[in-house]
Formats: sequence, structure tokens, C-alpha cells
Amino acid sequence: MEKMLELYQFEECPYCKVVRTKLTDLGISYIIHNVSREQEERTDLEKISEQKFVPVLVDPNTDMMISDDDEKAVKYLEETYGAE
Repeated sequence: MEKMLELYQFEECPYCKVVRTKLTDLGISYIIHNVSREQEERTDLEKISEQKFVPVLVDPNTDMMISDDDEKAVKYLEETYGAE
């Protein structure tokens, strides 16, 4: 059984919105982890991704993590979960 993808983000982030939109377009259910708007307060995110920028997309099915790169995340989603 496939595990759900996870997205670390905050709502107003335009780069996060791009990734959320692609996940929705592909019909992928995912877990959202809302992080603080303040980078200094993103200690949990830093433990996971070794940096404090969003979006961070985690795919436990392929052990892939894409940090702070919405274009790379969208390309990954299209190539991995896009039309077959």
C-alpha cells in the first residue's frame, strides 16, 4: 500500500501553492505540515530537511525529499505520478 506524500509549507507561500496545485491536479492525497512563517521558528523542519525553507515535499514511497524547489517538486510529481 502506498504511503501518503507529505508537504511542509505555509498557506501564503506562492511556491508552496504551486506544489499544492500540482498535487491536487494529479489527484494525490497528501499530508500538510504547516510551518511557521518565521524561519527562525522552523526547528522541526530543519531537523527533517537540514534547512529552513519551504516547500519541502517528502515521498516515503521512493525515499525522495525535495527541499525549497517548487519547480523540481512539480517535475518530480509529473514524472512519478503523472499520466501513465
